[in-house]
Amino acid sequence: MYDERLTVPRSWWLLAIGLGLSLALVLLRFSPVAALVGLVVGCAAGAAALSSYGSARIRVVQGSLVAGKARIPVNVLGVPQPLAPAEAVAWRSVKADPRAFMLLRSYVPTALRVEITDPHDPTPYVYLSTRSPQRLADALRAAQKPGA
Repeated sequence: MYDERLTVPRSWWLLAIGLGLSLALVLLRFSPVAALVGLVVGCAAGAAALSSYGSARIRVVQGSLVAGKARIPVNVLGVPQPLAPAEAVAWRSVKADPRAFMLLRSYVPTALRVEITDPHDPTPYVYLSTRSPQRLADALRAAQKPGA
């Protein structure tokens, strides 16, 4: 079993505070109470947006690879290929196929690429940003073994 949540970097949470402060400064023109409300609402909205963006999960569970909203049976997956940072950049830019399924987070430098072997599926491969590409590859290989 494998479970990973792709959370945003800690430094990005400063963006939520910056949004709250910006809204507070705009509303300070009306009143200090409006500025306080703007601060709270702006921080909360920024935090909610960051939390939503960073809530992507990758799991290998019950014979399936679950990546975001996609659920792919492991029996239609080829050999997992862990990608180093330079290779990951190439596969999400110049080598990318527009038909591929990509769970992409630019702040995660490494990734895993797995071909889809189902002849009826037009998706050529799955690209997953992951902080542990080798562990994810091992979990997929273990799930692909007969009787797993």
